[in-house]
Amino acid sequence: MKLLEKIKSGKAIVGIAGLGYVGLPLACEFAESGFHVIGVDICSEKVRQLNSGKSYVLDVPSERIARLLKSKKISFSDDYSAMSSADCISIAVPTPLRKSKDPDVSYIVSAMDEVKKILHKNLLIVLESTTYPGTTKELIANEVELAGFTVGKDVFVAFSPERVDPGNPEYHTKNTPKVIGGCTASCTEAAFRLYSAVIDCVIKVDSTEEAEMVKLLENTFRAVNIALVNEMALMCDRMGMNIWNVIDAAATKPFGFMTFYPGPGIGGHCIPLDPSYLSWKAKMFDFYNRFIELATDINGNMPRFVLQKITRILNIHKKPLNGSRVLLTGVAYKPDIDDLRESPALEVYRLLSEEGAEVYFYDPFVKSFAIGDQTVKGVKMTPAGLKKYDLVVITTKHTRGVDYGMILEHAGLIFDTRNAYQGVRCDKIHNL
Repeated sequence: MKLLEKIKSGKAIVGIAGLGYVGLPLACEFAESGFHVIGVDICSEKVRQLNSGKSYVLDVPSERIARLLKSKKISFSDDYSAMSSADCISIAVPTPLRKSKDPDVSYIVSAMDEVKKILHKNLLIVLESTTYPGTTKELIANEVELAGFTVGKDVFVAFSPERVDPGNPEYHTKNTPKVIGGCTASCTEAAFRLYSAVIDCVIKVDSTEEAEMVKLLENTFRAVNIALVNEMALMCDRMGMNIWNVIDAAATKPFGFMTFYPGPGIGGHCIPLDPSYLSWKAKMFDFYNRFIELATDINGNMPRFVLQKITRILNIHKKPLNGSRVLLTGVAYKPDIDDLRESPALEVYRLLSEEGAEVYFYDPFVKSFAIGDQTVKGVKMTPAGLKKYDLVVITTKHTRGVDYGMILEHAGLIFDTRNAYQGVRCDKIHNL
């Protein structure tokens, strides 16, 4: 097979469609492994930044982009025709949910509409976008067949779920095991050979549907267990117990227990959204995922519980929520990143504002965010400034650049939703 020979020799040209948190690191790995890479994104501003040697993805330093551009191993364009010479194309575009909670695969459809214009024999197409089982065959393989090519003989189609954890200092694209499933055995083999050239460990499964299901199982597992511990937090609050003490004690068991933590909600692209893809698809088979529906309900209502708890804390100190000055520390969905996707802190901000509170935020990684038509800018955190707030809410745990000691010393009241003050006993601290 000419394609396998090109991959083995490192002469295969690799195209990456979508240059976000998944696509850009993947493009860099291929380029650093010796492949010539063509990255495409429909956002002209992103492409402009990349071509000037600047990165907008936290896990990809600008120096890395500049070095690869200088080596001429990578190029960037906002036009899919730039990938016309590609031997392998990985599609890593967004897959959000619509307001109706069904998957929005329009980005995949749009990407494939462009890829169809440059289809040729001995081409490998790998979908990486998280989606429901069956998407790869429905939206990629079927389109290839309609264009007159035979999948598994002329064009090879596979799915490989992304496993990106933004800001993780230990696991990144290269050393995170990669799952591969093709439409045929030859499709799986082609994708396996390609990714094995840049990823330390690649695991084959029997089909694209199995590979798609792997991603959904991984994140449904997390969503359900986080929902369980969030419900335990609600129960402990009702019963007057500290959930964090309960978790810490349970975690001492050396077998049969895995630690999950509660919080003001769940964020990021994966955990809030992926289980809904599975639940939506399962309904087509008259199967109803009660665990997923319940977990979605519990996790989705945690911001409202935070609002209720803030109201109670202020009431204890004879302060109305309406007109109170509240500072949120950390608005990204997890520490040390600038990723605001589905961040529960944004929902907490919105709910507090609707109740008449004056809400501010401080996050060293986020300068501003949009709520509807409004752009909210961050504030500086100073000892004098902290004294002016009626309540400081820790919404993201242990973010670098946040001086928790300063908050403890100068803030009047603290609502710690992330156990940032683990083991600290102080009348001004209220826990989730």
